[in-house]
Amino acid sequence: MLSHLRPALVLLLLFTLLTGVLYPLAITGIAALAFPEQAAGSLLQRQGRVIGSALIGQRFSAPHYFHGRPSAAGADGYDAMASGGSNLAPTSAALVARVRADIASAGARPGSVPADLVTASGSGLDPDISPAAAQAQIARVAAARRWPVDRVRAAVDEATEQPLLGLVGEPRVNVLRLNLMLDAAAR
Repeated sequence: MLSHLRPALVLLLLFTLLTGVLYPLAITGIAALAFPEQAAGSLLQRQGRVIGSALIGQRFSAPHYFHGRPSAAGADGYDAMASGGSNLAPTSAALVARVRADIASAGARPGSVPADLVTASGSGLDPDISPAAAQAQIARVAAARRWPVDRVRAAVDEATEQPLLGLVGEPRVNVLRLNLMLDAAAR
């Protein structure tokens, strides 16, 4: 019996060390060398201070900023420790009320607001919106900043990221990067 147990324990220890320690350390090291910005969390800075990650959405509610998707992650939304959707069914009265309120706050009529401005992502942390969602906010942001609409539209066009190799994904606008770009242009 002991002759069978010893090799099993040795293999357990060996594979625990190999797959639980050495492999993760090697992959982390390779990632840090090959993709240093991404491996560090894609952190964005302003004046030397980290203000967020390009990978995690943030709440923007001021009229001079573009707003991201609604978030159900945590009590106040955008809580990376409480990532998740609302789990409300399409027939939920609470969901319908929230979506109607979001449409009303956008100052639009139902059907004219891009879906990603009134529906949360599965994680509640999506940092990107569609170009249509950004376009829908241009007039509000331009008016709040007292800028010409064409200036804000040009910023949205510049901030629009295309699909990888023109094939993978959808065009998207990172809300935090766009808002930082606008703030930098205001100086």
